[in-house]
Amino acid sequence: MSKPLLIVSALFFALAQVPAFAAPPSPESKPQGVEQQESQTKPGGTARVVVTSHKAQIGGKEISYQACAGTLPVLTDTGETEAEIFYVSYRVQQPASAKPRPLLFAFNGGPGAASVWLHLGAMGPRRVQMLPDGSMPAPPFRLVDNASSWLDVADLVFVDPVGTGYSRAAKPDLTKKFSAVQGDIDSLGRFVRLYLTRNGLWDAPVFLVGESYGTFRSAGLAEHLVEHGVALNGLILVSSILNLQTVSFDYGNDLPYQLFLPSYTATAWYHRKLAPELQADLDRTLAQAEQWAASDYLLALNKGDRLTMAERKAIAEKLASFTGLGVDLVQNRNLRVDNRDFAKELLRDEGRTVGLMDSRFNAENPEPGKHLWGDATIANIRPPFTSAMNTYLREELDYRSDLEYFALGGGIGRWDWEAKNSYADTGENLRNAMVKNPYLKVLVASGLFDLATPHFATDYTLAHLGVGEALRRNISVKRYRSGHMMYLEGDSLAQLKRDATEFIGTTLKR
Repeated sequence: MSKPLLIVSALFFALAQVPAFAAPPSPESKPQGVEQQESQTKPGGTARVVVTSHKAQIGGKEISYQACAGTLPVLTDTGETEAEIFYVSYRVQQPASAKPRPLLFAFNGGPGAASVWLHLGAMGPRRVQMLPDGSMPAPPFRLVDNASSWLDVADLVFVDPVGTGYSRAAKPDLTKKFSAVQGDIDSLGRFVRLYLTRNGLWDAPVFLVGESYGTFRSAGLAEHLVEHGVALNGLILVSSILNLQTVSFDYGNDLPYQLFLPSYTATAWYHRKLAPELQADLDRTLAQAEQWAASDYLLALNKGDRLTMAERKAIAEKLASFTGLGVDLVQNRNLRVDNRDFAKELLRDEGRTVGLMDSRFNAENPEPGKHLWGDATIANIRPPFTSAMNTYLREELDYRSDLEYFALGGGIGRWDWEAKNSYADTGENLRNAMVKNPYLKVLVASGLFDLATPHFATDYTLAHLGVGEALRRNISVKRYRSGHMMYLEGDSLAQLKRDATEFIGTTLKR
């Protein structure tokens, strides 16, 4: 099996730790406006389900809502608890006669990432305050009302898969079961069904929102759920990755080189590394890069060693012009530059590297002669989001645990992709879900400066689902002048909210 470790957000971490189970949290007195319930027993003691009441300014209006922080068990068919999944949900109270509001289940990626990123970055009623361009402010970090929260449109459930956040397997030897494609999908399918049951929401319109590996997960979960009687209304796929072949720079797999090229072009444009005629208009330049990548460059890659010296030189010069890299470097790489190499080389003369998940960010390169040290994007987001989540859960949602909240890596071991002699792919699951439920609509959101799940690779995957024209009309695609987490900066955050609002509204029209 090929190595897919350069693909989705945070996959270059070592995810080899097995969590140590903490002592039970001490009993808390019940503050005013807080309801406490005992849930199933989980590792570390008895979990509390805490409900608190809040208000926030969203979309220019004051919204009153209830937040619930707690866990649900992952139950086997015989009722045995194999894990506890931590979640935070938000519900706007409705009159008893009102129709159920749309219900959105949100997942982040990794695998190994908690839902904190969509939760406190894009969709929740509170968000981490970043600088206007999305970069990290000086600590300590603050939370502010999220004027672009999706809570005025739908009720929200942010789910931390087993091994992320506070979610844990019941026994250490069960952790491996959930660190696999199917084990992950099955556990989350059980979570969704149990949540609908316990909250009496089987008649609610249901959507899944996934980011990065969360899109891979959501596509697989869509077919899994329809097989268990849950027909989704919609999927919102943020920075999508369904077919790992499109992003795996392996020997003999030339597909990623052409699919990443337009993202290299956008990045070089942002850092002003292109010639004046290409620097003038990003949309026009991107269209040219995409057309060349899918034609002359693709043919050259397919030709391989059969290229003449003149052909090789012409392709190298064109590739250099679209990437901002030197012709000699491109020729030295045999016309094939992977994303980590590009991130290291684009700003080499400035002693900087660009981010993988968001190539607008850059950081000092302390060892330019070695491999890429990491991702400037991760360095930018990890401290504020981790700190804010720990503060938020304790001080605003009154949920306390002595366990470490695994925001990004640390809680799972090596991931089992379950792909034999091929690349893991849930595109077929998405196709099957759409065939089985032709009402299912899909919104795909891609950032132009994303070097982890590039927009052109997503376009390729969607064009190869194998669905007919009627089902293709159920898919809509939006692009953002931002990165993998397009919601980090204000304009794209607001655009994502507008697009999601329109998508949900249109999907529910009969």
